[in-house]
Amino acid sequence: MIRVLHTADWHLGQRLANQERTEEHRAFLHWLCQTICDQKIDLLLIAGDVFDTGFPSNTALKLYYDFLRQVKGTCCRDLVIIGGNHDSVSTLNAPAELLRHFNVHVVGGAPANAQDQVIVLTDDAGQPQAVVCAVPFLRDKDVRLSVPGETGEQREARLKQGICDHYNQFVPLVKEFKQQGIPVLATGHLFAAGGSASDSEKEIHVGNLGQICGDQFPPEFDYVALGHLHRPQVVHQLPHIRYSGSPIPLSFSEITDKKQLVILDFEAGKLTNIHEVAIPCWRKLVRFKGTIDQVLPKVIAYDNADLPFLAWAEVQLQYEHNLHDHTAKLHEAFRLQQHVQLLIHRPQRTIDSQSLDQQLPPDQDLADLKPKDVFLKKCEEALQTDSYQSLLSTFDELLELMPQLQEEPLAPFPTQEKVLEQ
Repeated sequence: MIRVLHTADWHLGQRLANQERTEEHRAFLHWLCQTICDQKIDLLLIAGDVFDTGFPSNTALKLYYDFLRQVKGTCCRDLVIIGGNHDSVSTLNAPAELLRHFNVHVVGGAPANAQDQVIVLTDDAGQPQAVVCAVPFLRDKDVRLSVPGETGEQREARLKQGICDHYNQFVPLVKEFKQQGIPVLATGHLFAAGGSASDSEKEIHVGNLGQICGDQFPPEFDYVALGHLHRPQVVHQLPHIRYSGSPIPLSFSEITDKKQLVILDFEAGKLTNIHEVAIPCWRKLVRFKGTIDQVLPKVIAYDNADLPFLAWAEVQLQYEHNLHDHTAKLHEAFRLQQHVQLLIHRPQRTIDSQSLDQQLPPDQDLADLKPKDVFLKKCEEALQTDSYQSLLSTFDELLELMPQLQEEPLAPFPTQEKVLEQ
């Protein structure tokens, strides 16, 4: 028997409204180590977005390496870690050769050889126990070649087919293990069709063109551990293909989510049990909405004494006039409240004369919009209808290039002597 734990989307180093989440992540990682011991986990799968940015802070890196050191002192024999769209391939891969000696297998980005993604996990006698096809976030350059002049439909079809082809290339590589009754698992960091996203997830392909259906994963995979969507969910009603979700709520759109991780039991090469384990909450995110007379009693009555950290609040304050007075009352109420801190204040004027910010849906402000949405609104405002399609196409290409530009170092600025020489 082998027991596997699936988690994802830690986003170490994330800040919410400029507030650090370090203590919450530290509490989660400590709990995770204890859970690994209590549940007698043999294999830990981390399905991408270990960090929130490609250039994590020293604090975030310390959390990560401290956890690896601690977990190697538990019963967990192997770790498999893949890169997500937030992760830097080079940051994750830098210590990969060293970590492999401690049975920590890191695949930050898609290697040229598919065999390098097939990780065979063995027992103390050196016999294969399980195989993991460790597929990280697949960037556009990993799955398709650019074709000048292709239509949007052709581009979508090529991208989807490229992702499917990437997974299908593992079928002959794992055939021998399947014949021996050894379980084969796969990972992924993508948007599967039908998945439910939250505000904190970025589009990882333009328009989410890369989404594929659950039944497009090869049937040879006994379990597919996915990352990217922060709400835990099953894909396409297939229990063996699922997102574990993020361990803490990363935005106020996730305040009702039940955070969890997934534990799998394999016996005689078969997946015999899937067990969802609820993750404790260390800090509540709470949303207050209404007029000042409706919001103030809720703020004053809020009790968070049973949790170790102050709750963080978003207030959507509806008003017609005298916003300054209402805001002063609101801040005074939070100043006297010991259990909750005001993090985001979003005034919503209720009279007809409204700005663009105020015309947005109640749970959004202009900062919540995706870059393409903002660009489209500006085009609609400044240009005639149907006169900006080429600009949108160019903007799409720029969005696709952004992850690559973040990976490449900036060229040094030429010196005065160099300019004169040229």
